[in-house]
Amino acid sequence: MGKRSVDYREDLMNALKDPEERAAYINAALEDGDTRVLLTALKNIAEANGGVGKLATRTKLARESLYRMLSKEGNPELKSLDKILRSFGLKLSVQPERPGSPAQR
Repeated sequence: MGKRSVDYREDLMNALKDPEERAAYINAALEDGDTRVLLTALKNIAEANGGVGKLATRTKLARESLYRMLSKEGNPELKSLDKILRSFGLKLSVQPERPGSPAQR
């Protein structure tokens, strides 16, 4: 990895220590629509905030289970996802799509 990659990664890890940045990062991942992107975002947030071991302690979920959940093939249950998000100072939320979206017609 070149210096730019290292700087980007370091900047990302520093930014993800802030709850507002974490929320924006998760929302961007959700907008992408690919579950793998969301799981990667959650794993990056975990890494920026002490790692999966610390996340396991905060959520009372097994470390091995968290590694599986946050892998690209992971499929966390809603309850586990809620625990993970809450440990990051975030919560699940639902809002209407943009006006004029197909579901609102």
